[in-house]
Formats: sequence, structure tokens, C-alpha cells
Amino acid sequence: MPNYDSMGIPTTIDWKRIRKLFTIGLCAGIMVLIGDMLLGWGVADEALTGLERKLSAYLELSDGRIFFSAVLGLIGIPLEGLCYFGIYRLIAPYSQHYAHMFRSGVLGVLAFGGCGVHVPCLACVYFYRAMRAVSPETATDAALRFGLFFLLPAAILFILFFLVMCAAQISAFAKGLTPYPKWCWIFSLPVGMLCAILFKLAGNHAWVNAITTGWISIGDIWMFGGLLVAMRKLGLDQSA
Repeated sequence: MPNYDSMGIPTTIDWKRIRKLFTIGLCAGIMVLIGDMLLGWGVADEALTGLERKLSAYLELSDGRIFFSAVLGLIGIPLEGLCYFGIYRLIAPYSQHYAHMFRSGVLGVLAFGGCGVHVPCLACVYFYRAMRAVSPETATDAALRFGLFFLLPAAILFILFFLVMCAAQISAFAKGLTPYPKWCWIFSLPVGMLCAILFKLAGNHAWVNAITTGWISIGDIWMFGGLLVAMRKLGLDQSA
């Protein structure tokens, strides 16, 4: 069993618990990626520009795909967030400063990620499709206002907490404030997200748009999967 100080911060590494959290996080990342790909699988109308072009990729979505995309994210994103505490457990015995910083970011991501950002994104898509059916000339402006009112505030808060979380993790790993080698900072969300975004270079194709829609979930898969493989390869969990 791990030891804890008077503030409830772990002072030893519980590798068995961390491995379990990372495994669940990896599965949750795959779940969310499926939901993202259900949303993003479509081709944008290249004759259009700006927001209207982006939204045109969602016109062929069925109500069922929107529903299941929302549900998978609603369940999977909080699971991912809870599993981030495996990383917290890696940092806490070495640096309470970065552990507290990381935990603050995680709590914000948990609060605003699923219900605050993912589900309202699906609501915006549903609203746009509904508006296109009754008033095509005002659908884009109406969807934009809808997003500004119901999506943007939570998205801003989510991004702020997300950046704090990522900064704390990368800093702690890069400074050697975890049991992992310093180079393992590459197993972080921004690196995996960047790899996903690079697929945009392949052009306007349904599979490309589906993958890039899931850029954050791909970041989670990269992070949890990479940390699990490194844990095994480096023998860090031999005492678990």
C-alpha cells in the first residue's frame, strides 16, 4: 500500500494502481475516438468558405450518429479525466508544486470537458442541421450565435485548465520529477494531438476529417499507451 503525508499526497509509487488507471484511460481514449470519428466522418464542401465550409461536413450526419457520438464522449471523457490521476501519482512524491498544478488542471478538464464542450459541440451540429432544413440562408449565423452562447464560455475555461494540466505534466517529466526518464515527456497530450493534426495535410477526405476530429482522444491514446509501454520496457512496475 502507498504511504500518504498529512495532506493526503502519496509519498510512494503504487505501480499497480497507476497501471490500472493508464489501462482504463487507454480504453476510454479509444471509446472517445470512436465517438469523435462518428462525428467527423464526412467531406466538407470545398465550394464554400469559412465556418459554412466546416459545418457542411456534418450535413450528412444521421441523428443516430450524433446521439452515439455524444454518449461515447459523455462517458469516455470523464473516464479519461479520472485516469489522469495516475500521472498525478507519478508526480506527487517528487514535487507537490507540479502535482497541485496538474491536479488543478485535471479538475477543470473534468468539470468542462464532457458536458461543457463535447456535448454542446454535438448540440451545435444538431442545431445547424435543423436550421438548414427550415432556413438555409440563416442557418450558419444562427449556429454561430448558438455556439457563442452555449459552447464558447465552457470551451475557454476548458482550454485554460487543459493548458495548465499539460504544462505541469511536461515540466515535471522534463525536469526528472517522476520515476520515468526525462525524455518520456513526449508521452503527453500535445504531442499526440500534433500527430493527429498532421493528417490534415492529406486533404479533404472523410477518414482524414474523422481522425482530426479526434485529435484530443488520439492524444490520450498516445499518452496512456506510451506511458504503459515505457513502464513495461523500463521495468518500472516490477515491484507492483
